[in-house]
Amino acid sequence: MIKNSLLGLLTALACSSAMAAETGVVLKPDQLRADAFSDAKVVGNLSKNDAVDILNKKGAWLQIKSGGKTGWVRLLTVKRNSAGGNNVAGVVGVATGRSGTGKVVSTTGIRGLSAEDLKTAQFNEAETKKLESYTVSADEAKQFAASGGLSSRQTPYFQGASQQ
Repeated sequence: MIKNSLLGLLTALACSSAMAAETGVVLKPDQLRADAFSDAKVVGNLSKNDAVDILNKKGAWLQIKSGGKTGWVRLLTVKRNSAGGNNVAGVVGVATGRSGTGKVVSTTGIRGLSAEDLKTAQFNEAETKKLESYTVSADEAKQFAASGGLSSRQTPYFQGASQQ
């Protein structure tokens, strides 16, 4: 009886947390976009400190609702509000070691790899050895360039460019 009650309570808590939208606040003025791409159509503007409801996450983008409009912004535009004390996902994350491990903190600008791909990535010795097999010596590179009619040439710096 107690087991069933406890299971029911945990299920209800999980469902209520999942149904409640996560909220946040806009950190800097930004544009609300129709899709999770920097060149997607702009559907609205956000001002600093606007309150938002976070609906979804896709890579480095958040789907949010603010001021009656729904759209996508970059992940770093919004500061998530900390959940009260019934954040089941956070508790499960701590219990499973998926929270605060430092394995993947933030990723932006990586095409073709999702956050999940990065989290589950593992070392592949065979692929690393395959990659290393493509290396060539400096002499081999020079011979290859010469066979293609390529030659080394110095290019002066542009005027006003810093020489580091």
